[in-house]
Amino acid sequence: MTQKSPHSEITRKQIKSLEMQGCTAEDWSRVEVIQPLDVSRLRDCHFSGRIQIGVLDSEVVLNGGIVRQTGIYNATIANCTLGNNVYVHNIENYIANYDIADNVVIKHVSVLAVERDCAFGNGVEVAVINETGGREIPIYDRLSAHTAYILAMYRDRGEVIARLKEIIQRYVASVTSGRGQIAASARIVNCGTIRNVKIGPHAVLEGVSLLDNGSINSSADDPCFVGTNVIARDFILCSGARVSDNAILHHCFVGQGTELAKHYSAENSVFFANCGGFHGEACSVFAGPYTVTFHKSTLLIAGFYSFLNAGSGSNQSNHMYKLGPMHQGVVERGSKTASDSYILWPARVGAFSLVMGRHYGNSDTADLPFSYLIEYKDESVLVPGVNLRNIGTVRDSRKWPQRDRRRDPVKLDKIVFSLLSPWTVQKMMRGRQILCDLKESSGLTSQNFYYNGVRIKRSSLEHGIHFYQLGIDRYLGNVLVGRLRRHPVESCEQLRALLKPVCKEGRGQWVDLAGLITPYEGVETLLADVESGAVASLEQVDERINAMYERFEDHQWTWVVEALAAKVQKPVTQFEPADVACIIADWIAAVEALDRMRLSDAQKEYGPASRISFGIDGGDAERDADFHAIRGTPEDNGFICEMKERLESKKRTAADLITRLESLG
Repeated sequence: MTQKSPHSEITRKQIKSLEMQGCTAEDWSRVEVIQPLDVSRLRDCHFSGRIQIGVLDSEVVLNGGIVRQTGIYNATIANCTLGNNVYVHNIENYIANYDIADNVVIKHVSVLAVERDCAFGNGVEVAVINETGGREIPIYDRLSAHTAYILAMYRDRGEVIARLKEIIQRYVASVTSGRGQIAASARIVNCGTIRNVKIGPHAVLEGVSLLDNGSINSSADDPCFVGTNVIARDFILCSGARVSDNAILHHCFVGQGTELAKHYSAENSVFFANCGGFHGEACSVFAGPYTVTFHKSTLLIAGFYSFLNAGSGSNQSNHMYKLGPMHQGVVERGSKTASDSYILWPARVGAFSLVMGRHYGNSDTADLPFSYLIEYKDESVLVPGVNLRNIGTVRDSRKWPQRDRRRDPVKLDKIVFSLLSPWTVQKMMRGRQILCDLKESSGLTSQNFYYNGVRIKRSSLEHGIHFYQLGIDRYLGNVLVGRLRRHPVESCEQLRALLKPVCKEGRGQWVDLAGLITPYEGVETLLADVESGAVASLEQVDERINAMYERFEDHQWTWVVEALAAKVQKPVTQFEPADVACIIADWIAAVEALDRMRLSDAQKEYGPASRISFGIDGGDAERDADFHAIRGTPEDNGFICEMKERLESKKRTAADLITRLESLG
């Protein structure tokens, strides 16, 4: 049974009063209100088409604490429904074809209209990574970094991509409409033209210049903000997104908790959870979670990035002036580019690497993570593994979870924050083997080694082998010790049972799906099921991705079991307590070695060089006093103190576990 509308026509007496207050209508019979109507709350209005107006009996508090009665004042409204206690004031042109929910404020706006059937940014194809095309992502309201990664990166799976696009197109068709939505408690103030835009609950738009064909998917838990002089065309903003201060967007997706501001411009780019773009420029960029760029003259172009910190003046080249801007690059998770750094695409930078200087050699260091890639005499020189001892690497890995700005209870991007994981450790294992092979094949007298467009000095190679082994031992021990602490054992049988994998998935190759670290086996299964039609909706795709995320710990243990078996050279079902004790001994030795190096690295921040520019008008005593007043001492630094405490705690844990294991023998 259809529910009867609470709205009814305006009475003749009310029409007469309204007309005396400057209100007109093309046809008053098509204007419906909820009675009783307080006619004083409609002034200088013109209505056309079908209009429905809710209850108007409250007040609204504007910026600065100004209180106004809800109502419609000095506005032209066409084919709209307006909910309870809206406040519409001073519309320069008109509002047309919108369903406006309760408690919405629209004040000093030029145009707010839906002009045609549209999908509000859904289905717009964003040409990421390669400017000449081929990796387009059709964006939609609930796009995750992981689905986007599959769409952009797995183009060799043509049938999968075609089916995913069909699924997305069905969603696009379902949201296509000639009417827009402005959800409850949204505020639109001092804005220019807003055309074909869907606006979610509690969104705030202040001083916007132009929005055209987009969705602002705000939520009550995590409102969106779009600010002064923003121009955006063909876009989608997720909950918690903030775009302000003269930012310009064209063909862009902006993920949860991402902020683009301070004259930032982006074209054909996608930004996922907690990215930050200020002052610079992005073109054909796939910015995975936590990609940040803060500085002017910084260009990110035609690349895939994740957990990147781009220094001032960083840029890349994708145009060789031959067949067009067809080159592309990959900078894997956790990397940094130093000020004025440059990379000539195509190139690939390994995870957690630091890029300094200018690089023209099309290098590929994907299997040599945690490295420095530096320029020396116009040559790209690699220092492998050295970032494992860098205090900044550890600090970064711990700050990312703490800087998660997403407040929406539904997180679109499923992020694994682990610094060491099967994905990075596999790379270290391959990297260590590469370095050993280079050393063996080049002879004892070689002082330089060449690999994939970079030069590696002998001393760097030797240290790299050592650093990678420390990282591998640390990771395997981390996971094993964590499991033993959660599940104490009292016999050899219990120990062997605990060491068994809890699931089959996790063996073999692992991948980083733009923030989600997971076994490739599960990704391949998902792709096959999309191809066969077994996965046939966006909800099913998201469910499968979420399952990968939820099973990370189990899958990780399966991988570690195989790695431990290879290390000890026998299956875990045959492990003796002494075997496990040896692994723990290697673990604590690696932990202590790396942490000592990291603490030594941190101490440099308090050395003589760091004190330059302190105590500006005094001598050494004043310099030191000024330095300590601002920076304190190593003993005061919370991060250093925490690292020392954690090291001592781990040493106690190792000693305790080894003692327990000896008692099982």
